[in-house]
Amino acid sequence: MNVVEAFGTVAVVAMLVFYALEARAPCFVLLFASACAASAAYAVLIGSWPFAVVETLWSLVAVRRWRVARHSPRSCSP
Repeated sequence: MNVVEAFGTVAVVAMLVFYALEARAPCFVLLFASACAASAAYAVLIGSWPFAVVETLWSLVAVRRWRVARHSPRSCSP
């Protein structure tokens, strides 16, 4: 596995983990958006433009959801 493949694997695994944790606190929605952006960057690196476009859109949607959710009483701080 080369560095690009490792980066892509970490990005996709992070997406899965943060998506699963989204209901716990709004910061996980923002982390999911960041992982989507990383996944989009990976897609650009491997030349998969359709995947890059979709992941970029997912990232933008997640940022919008975070902006709405951050006003909820839940937070990531203990």
